[in-house]
Amino acid sequence: MSTGTHEIPARMQAVVVHGPEDYRLEEVDVPKPDAGELLMQVEAVGVCASDLKCYHGAAKFWGDENRPAWAQTGVTPGHEFVGRIVGGDDAGLARHGVRLGDRVACEQIVPCEECRYCLRGQYWMCGPHDMFGFRNFNGAMAQYMLVPTRARVHRVSPDLEPQHAAFAEPLSCALHAVERATISFDDVVVVAGCGPIGLGLIAGARAKNPRLLIALDLDDDKLELGRRTGADLTINISREDAVARVKELTDGYGADVYLEGSGAVPAVAQGLNLLRKLGTFVEYSVFGSDVTVDWSIISDDKELDVRGAHLGPHCWPAAIKMLEDGKLPISDICTHQVPLAEFQKALDLVGDTSGASVKVSILPNA
Repeated sequence: MSTGTHEIPARMQAVVVHGPEDYRLEEVDVPKPDAGELLMQVEAVGVCASDLKCYHGAAKFWGDENRPAWAQTGVTPGHEFVGRIVGGDDAGLARHGVRLGDRVACEQIVPCEECRYCLRGQYWMCGPHDMFGFRNFNGAMAQYMLVPTRARVHRVSPDLEPQHAAFAEPLSCALHAVERATISFDDVVVVAGCGPIGLGLIAGARAKNPRLLIALDLDDDKLELGRRTGADLTINISREDAVARVKELTDGYGADVYLEGSGAVPAVAQGLNLLRKLGTFVEYSVFGSDVTVDWSIISDDKELDVRGAHLGPHCWPAAIKMLEDGKLPISDICTHQVPLAEFQKALDLVGDTSGASVKVSILPNA
């Protein structure tokens, strides 16, 4: 295995899943890459709302009722990450188009390349659906991790701060959701939530240049961040009726597009009610509980297009370019960084409903 000039230790620190609300920092062996695999020294890993729901055993996993609602026992969590390649053979480096020392980010999913979805080019809906930090592949809450042969790897500028570079993952997800919305220039677009995904939705929708882009949230500071990310108008739904306000702005018709990125159960009915007839609803959230709505709104009342969005297929290059070009107020989005030893603090910050954090990251080698 080639390692260049980087000295790789024999042991490292890693978070290991033992069950819901039982994540432990342990000393483990640094993994050794097999033929075609690469070794990454992790620089930053973002903590996602889905990580938190998984930690509490409340996540809904990709329509598979046979899977538990938490990460696989023995796996290291963390799927939003960036790091430097410090080991691997020539075949692995050539396959991924990288060199030792390159900074890279990997897509969340490790596609099987054999199921009907992968064979049709729809790799993000891979049947087995192995993902870093959830199932069969260790994630990045560790000092080092393996990049398997089937991983989808993207190079990232070394000039970005590590926590900013790791934001490519949620941003790519948001851009995919925006693409699912097929936004037109004359559209009124509403984004629910100004958290990490919601801000990415705003940035992506802004790039589509709709006539009016509206952001919704309960927190004034996050709404201000939404405005700085590209929203034309913000509405604090704790003080104002968003449905009535949007209809007032649209001659009583309603919005053309609603992008749901909050993961809050009430946001679903809110979106259905503030959309116009023949409008488009795009859902991008991992809910912690079941959502019930009046389906007659979707059908007989409005004939809505309701679309899901999952992961960030084909959007990673655009997301990385947006970050490298400084298109987002990323320093104010990435609010908290903690060392690996304080991983529990990172989870608690994400779960803090006071709005103290926006994007929380762990820096495993800081």
